[in-house]
Amino acid sequence: MSGAYPAVDELDGTLVFRLGYDGAAFSGFAEQPEGLRTVAGEVRRALETFLRRPVDLTCAGRTDAGVHAVSQYVSIPAHAEELAITHARWMRAMAALLPSDIALNAVYHARPGFSARFDARSRTYTYRIVTGDARPLLTRSVTWWHRLPLDMDAMERAATCLVGEHDFKSFCKTSSAIDKPTCRNVIAVSFERASALGEEHIAFTITGNAFLHSMVRTIVGSLVEVGAGRRDECWLSDALAACDRRAAGPTAPARGLCFMDVAYDEGALTPCP
Repeated sequence: MSGAYPAVDELDGTLVFRLGYDGAAFSGFAEQPEGLRTVAGEVRRALETFLRRPVDLTCAGRTDAGVHAVSQYVSIPAHAEELAITHARWMRAMAALLPSDIALNAVYHARPGFSARFDARSRTYTYRIVTGDARPLLTRSVTWWHRLPLDMDAMERAATCLVGEHDFKSFCKTSSAIDKPTCRNVIAVSFERASALGEEHIAFTITGNAFLHSMVRTIVGSLVEVGAGRRDECWLSDALAACDRRAAGPTAPARGLCFMDVAYDEGALTPCP
């Protein structure tokens, strides 16, 4: 992939990559100053090494330090010869170039100008909580161990107030909300009891058009206040209406959160052959 390339406005399409990563050793997705290790930094270096040119990454959603992903989408403008690279070749190259805590899961083609961020219709996250005296072992890096029992039914009832278009200022990092819009549309919330590697946990799943900084983790921390009996079910609705971070509960640890999926318009992405 050497030689001169057309100007940016002459690019032929967009490459879209579906990635998973273990967020434990990263300072979040977005590149940071001072050489901090980030998902975007590692992905960009791998792509630039393979394509032998600078790349401009756009992701579907920036995850915080310690947050994991199974379906993060990243897009880059591409030239015709790059669009001709086969799926098998991409998989081999990225397996060799990416670190062991990032995995390429699939490659797609999209129209010129497609954006993994701005063309996304919704995003889905799941937060996993282990309760009880037994410390999680095999899932310890992807769950929050909360020793006290939680009333999942009460948490589920409380969470219904989140569905719809609301101002979620109470549930985001205060500094990130200054002079910025904080209204978001939560499409669905759900709870289930699940098992992974033989260890039981509570899984809270939330889908929305977009999310604020630390929004899901603050919602989870607030729901746990209800589930543990420290707050009643109506309190969450009051906290939402307050539009004040001080009205909501604590922010849950990052390790329990996983970016699960992104929805795009049907036909927007074509699997790479």
